[in-house]
Parts: sequence; structure tokens; C-alpha cells
Amino acid sequence: MSHTIRRVEYFHTNVRDEPGQAYSLLSQLAGLGLNLLAFTAIPVGAENTQITLFPDDPRRLSEGARAAGLLLDGPHSALLVQGDDELGALAGIHAKLADAGVNVYASSGVTDGAGSFGYVLYVKPADLARAVDALGL
Repeated sequence: MSHTIRRVEYFHTNVRDEPGQAYSLLSQLAGLGLNLLAFTAIPVGAENTQITLFPDDPRRLSEGARAAGLLLDGPHSALLVQGDDELGALAGIHAKLADAGVNVYASSGVTDGAGSFGYVLYVKPADLARAVDALGL
């Protein structure tokens, strides 16, 4: 099983839950030349959506957002796993974290349909150093 694990930073912003809001934000970021490693959107209440952005260059995202008047909460830390998709690919990672007493309080993953996957793990800030040590980062 071949995979890489790295620490990443992410930012949150809230938008109105209306058609085109994600498009508007993502096209604005693309126009600024900002590349994302991952992106999620979840409902927050009846009228808002929380968008989470995982930039490949957090500093550039902060600067670009500031210049565009976009309010971001962050940076926050997470772990990004990318690798070969095979049965049990994530079990070993979770075993190491459990053995170190680290709780994964949220996660999100996807396969690309061609043999690879991406997986974001969220651990509490107080557990991040232990998670990094447990995973040999």
C-alpha cells in the first residue's frame, strides 16, 4: 500500500445557501491563481453553507482573500492522505492514531475511480503533535 501523509492547513468561510455561491467563490480563487488540495461544503443552519478550503499555498490564499475582501477563519491544521486505493488502505493509519490515543473527530475521503484516493483527517489541536509523531511525519 503506497500513500503519503502530510500536514495541511485549511480555512473556513460562510456563504449564503443559494445557487452559484460555490461557483462564485471557486472562480474568484481560480482567478487569483490559487490551487486547492481539497474543498468541502456543508450546510450551517437553514440559510448558510460553510465552505472549507485546503489551499496548496496557505499564505497566498490568506493574502488573496484579504485583497478580495473575503473573510476566512483559519488557518487550522489537518492531515491529508493520498495514495493507492486498496482494501483496508485507511485501517493502518487509524490503528496508529488509536494506538497513540489520538481521536479522529472528523474525516472525509474520496476515490478517483482509477485506483487512487484522497482522505482528510481532522484531529484536535492538542492531539496534532501526537498524530504527527504516530504517523512518522
